[in-house]
Amino acid sequence: MSPGLRNRNVIKKKKDVLVLRAKILDLIRLFFKEREFIEVETPFILPYIIPEAYIDPIKTEVGYLHTSPELCMKMLLGLGCNNIFQICKCFRKGERSKIHLPEFTMLEWYHVGIDYNKLMEECELLIRNICYKLFNKEKINYQGNEVDLATPWNRISLTNAFEKYANISLYEAVDKGIFEEILVYKVEPKLGFKQPVFVKDYPASMAALAKLQDHNPNIAERFELYICGLEIANGYTELTDMAEMKKRWETENQKRTQMGKCVYPFPNGYKINIPDCSGVALGIDRLIMLFSDKDRIDSVVSMLSEDI
Repeated sequence: MSPGLRNRNVIKKKKDVLVLRAKILDLIRLFFKEREFIEVETPFILPYIIPEAYIDPIKTEVGYLHTSPELCMKMLLGLGCNNIFQICKCFRKGERSKIHLPEFTMLEWYHVGIDYNKLMEECELLIRNICYKLFNKEKINYQGNEVDLATPWNRISLTNAFEKYANISLYEAVDKGIFEEILVYKVEPKLGFKQPVFVKDYPASMAALAKLQDHNPNIAERFELYICGLEIANGYTELTDMAEMKKRWETENQKRTQMGKCVYPFPNGYKINIPDCSGVALGIDRLIMLFSDKDRIDSVVSMLSEDI
């Protein structure tokens, strides 16, 4: 079969999912516009990148494909744009699996004047709103599991999640260098069945851009949202102290050096005041997997480069 014919057949099989995808994107935009958020567009190619130990960008001849729109959106916040959102393609080197793509679609939004607790409520409202407008109910069925989206959703600290689902404590896993392994194979597969769950309050070392709790500076105000074992969103109360942010980025570069990876310079243009706010990145493709009951991310995107 020729590549062109194979591509046509792949797209034909996806038609119903693509129609659903378009409806969901419309509902997301409606949700934010009704709340007077501004939809923004920022560059995909950047001259510098936020250093993160475990995320690698794709380099081009003139810079880097962004791994998220976070850097530029925060610059817009510093210039006076308050509540903003963006739906865009993001790019990460080496990410390919049943639920990962090197090129994927992300929704990112920032809400000025709220913390991560209120942001979790906003996530609940968005996803429940989409479900109700699509299906006139507050439940979805995913891979044989009925998930109730009625709020409030469950919340559990990362420490307690390890205590409940793993055979090792969070800090033991970190000390032994097996945190990711335990999280992926022991903890995540148990999260968000019957009802979505927010896993919150991460160690400060795992939240490079998040504000630390006032009463416990060892804990960051960060959360991840899970539904049926899928990580759907990652959000936090934003760190606004630029001096502290530079220290955090230096720490991330040190981690990259220890891992044998290249390091990235501090972004020169990132020297502006960010208002108190919270922000979250939500994986559009994984959200559509849930609403279309698909177990592979390939099934919910229009086409892949390998199909062309």
